[in-house]
Amino acid sequence: MEINVSQQLKASVGSIRNYEVNETIDTGSGESMVHGAVRLMRTDRAILVKGTLHTEVEVTCSRCLSLFGCPLTLNIEEEYFPITDVVSGAWLPLPEEPSCFTIDEHHILDLTEAIRQYALLAIPMKPICREDCAGLCPDCGHNLNQGPCNCLPQGADPRWSGLNKLAFIFSDEVTDKRKEME
Repeated sequence: MEINVSQQLKASVGSIRNYEVNETIDTGSGESMVHGAVRLMRTDRAILVKGTLHTEVEVTCSRCLSLFGCPLTLNIEEEYFPITDVVSGAWLPLPEEPSCFTIDEHHILDLTEAIRQYALLAIPMKPICREDCAGLCPDCGHNLNQGPCNCLPQGADPRWSGLNKLAFIFSDEVTDKRKEME
C-alpha cells in the first residue's frame, strides 16, 4: 500500500491525514485482504503512522494440522523517515536505527512491509482452529475432530502402575468413609 506524502512533508508539524486501507497485501503467509484506517501525522523529522488494520491469514492448527482462517488485528505505530528533502531534493541523513522505515525519493510511503511484519508478529505461536480441537490420534494420525479412529484403546503405561494402585486404595478408603457416615 503506497501513499504519496509529498504535500504532507511540506505541511507544518502536527498536520494529520487519514486514509482508509482496503487492499490485498502479502502478509507473509499468502495474499490477504487488509482493511482499516491509518492516520499519518507530520513530525519534526518524519511521518508518524498510527492505525488499526484487520486481516485474516491462513494458518495450520497446531493440534489437528488442518488449515483455517485466523483473524488478526494489527495496531500499527511506525515512523517513516524521508531519504530526500521534499523541497531541494537533497539526500537526508537517516536515523541510526538499522531497521527504520523510509519514504523513498519520490516521496512515496509504502506500508506493505510494516503490515507484513505486524501480521507475522500477530499470528499465534500455536494456532488452534477451535478451543475444543481434539487433535490427531497418536497412533494412526486420524483427525479426531472428524470422529473416532479405529485404533484399539491403549492400556495404561506400566510406569504409572504404582500410582494407579495408590489411587485405587485411596478411592476404596473414601468409599468406606462414606458408608460409615451414612
